[in-house]
Amino acid sequence: MYKDLLPIGTVVLLKGGNKRVMICGRIQAKSGDDKIYDYSACYYPQGIIGADTLFFFDRDAIEKVFFIGFQDPEEMAFRHDVLDALGELKIKDGQIVPKE
Repeated sequence: MYKDLLPIGTVVLLKGGNKRVMICGRIQAKSGDDKIYDYSACYYPQGIIGADTLFFFDRDAIEKVFFIGFQDPEEMAFRHDVLDALGELKIKDGQIVPKE
């Protein structure tokens, strides 16, 4: 389900968007929201300038990829050991946890 997520630092344009964003989180949830998103992102090149400028979206919202983020052995191990192994998730008491 979370296999093949783009790495942190990837720069994309979202469908309907006019400004590029940089992925700064994967498997994210907004405070007070019960939805789990594939990504969180901030404006590029400004970065995180405040909580109100973070964007939450799923992979199908990406229109174009401009740059793929840094991928080294640590990233590849994280993808293999963590992201590829994740099953279905849910929000419980404000935390992302595996579905039982």
